[in-house]
Amino acid sequence: MAKVRTNIMVCTGTGCLANESEKVIRNLEVILKARGYAEEVQVIKTGCFGFCEQGPIVKIEPDNVFYVRVSPKDAKDIIDEHIIKGRRVERLLYVEPKQKEKINRQEDMPFYKKQLRVALRNCGLINPEDINEYIARGGYEALGRVTTEMTRDQVIEEVKKSGLRGRGGGGFPTGLKWEITKKQESDVKFIICNADEGDPGAFMDRSILEGDPHSVLEAMAIGGYAIGADKGIIYIRAEYPLAISRLNTALKQARELGLLGKNIFGTNFSFDIDLKYGAGAFVCGEETALINSCEGKRGEPNYKPPYPAEEGYWGHPTCVNNVETFANITPIIMRGAEWFASMGTEKSKGTKVFALAGKINNVGLVEVPMGITLREIIFDIGGGIPNGKKFKAVQTGGPSGGVITEEGLDTPIDYESLLERGSMMGSGGMIVMDEDDNMVNIAKFYLEFTMDEACGRCVPGRIGTRRIFEILQKITDGKATMADLDALKQLAYMVKDSSLCGLCQTAPNPVISTMKYFWDEYLAFIKDVDHPRGEGKYTAENKAEIKS
Repeated sequence: MAKVRTNIMVCTGTGCLANESEKVIRNLEVILKARGYAEEVQVIKTGCFGFCEQGPIVKIEPDNVFYVRVSPKDAKDIIDEHIIKGRRVERLLYVEPKQKEKINRQEDMPFYKKQLRVALRNCGLINPEDINEYIARGGYEALGRVTTEMTRDQVIEEVKKSGLRGRGGGGFPTGLKWEITKKQESDVKFIICNADEGDPGAFMDRSILEGDPHSVLEAMAIGGYAIGADKGIIYIRAEYPLAISRLNTALKQARELGLLGKNIFGTNFSFDIDLKYGAGAFVCGEETALINSCEGKRGEPNYKPPYPAEEGYWGHPTCVNNVETFANITPIIMRGAEWFASMGTEKSKGTKVFALAGKINNVGLVEVPMGITLREIIFDIGGGIPNGKKFKAVQTGGPSGGVITEEGLDTPIDYESLLERGSMMGSGGMIVMDEDDNMVNIAKFYLEFTMDEACGRCVPGRIGTRRIFEILQKITDGKATMADLDALKQLAYMVKDSSLCGLCQTAPNPVISTMKYFWDEYLAFIKDVDHPRGEGKYTAENKAEIKS
């Protein structure tokens, strides 16, 4: 058998598959076979490269050539020109918009230059359906080290020293959560991965599970060892069929190699993982609602305390972390807490993955060190606003966050700084808006979402969010008065302060932040303010008049 000399890496994340990357793979394989190169050149399915705007993506290794927007018909030229003749296919190279220059190396592209991939370290580099490729990248070494060389307390201490905080939105220290769960007296404990990614525009967790599922399985086993659990659960939304398929493949392979199951690495530690499917309820991203759903109950939050670490799944101590949090665990074990803590800011360590979407040139998945500014993400990595439009605002934290305007573009990305700006980190959704977006309509869009997704258990969430939406509807219909604006603001703070769980406590954030920064756009709809209305559009003169 001939030695493989070239790998053709093809993205098979959900976005690229939607743009026929599977057909690209089939065509490449057919042409390679026809040309007699099938044994020395192999086509490899990978996870998401992150640069979704330019998909489908094909990368040639070891040549380090990065092709973008590849269609099935381009397969012939890739084989005939690049693989056989050694000439790059120039028309498939990325063209940098400002300098109009072609770039063939991934690391030279502005989209990647300021990124630092830790959670996404294997996405785009390995075949997620082949455990051997994960192992070749150091996979399961951390689990081996933990189970054979470290005590449970040592593992927890390492995670605590790293400063890793939960990446699902709350930002609670991960090591502390593990420690609290470990200290509970119980013969039965559980560790749960929250893969119920419900924020509009968010696809961070999905991409990790599609591109590197073993990183989550290994980290869950490490967490199970640390807290004293022999059972793990991945709660994943049923709308993620590709992630589910790859998780099932990964689970099967890990069990076959003895990396899950009984007596892992010859020790007395046993651990296995089950999948449970969610039905797409946003509220099930909240840990107690998630646990209720796992038990087959209505997905609604519980009053706290007790916390899940004390009394969770079927009444047993339960630790819940999200996908991205788990994806950081094995690098911390292998490279050390000090290495991880050296990245980021004083209180927000490491990196954060964001799904960059909306009115942005480079839609995609980005992973950056904590402390980087919004300006760097939006303009350096994201490539700025399309069609020469002016930046208006960015919504961070999904429907639970708030908008940040141009004056806040130099805000560093960390938990505390975003909260000070009236927004939040959330799970990592980042939606950019331009001058054409009306912020009252944006607030109404998010409120309609959270109103529909509220579980209904508490009165502020069940009725308060609906009343907020009704006032917003009245405003955009041009039927509201100044009294309605006063009522809207008062109601927003009431719902924020009195709702049961984080979903409805944060639901008013888009309203509160848009009223703070775009008050004139609310006034533009009010019938007793003397100015032309109409779809919230107004001229610079009208805007000055309204503000006065």
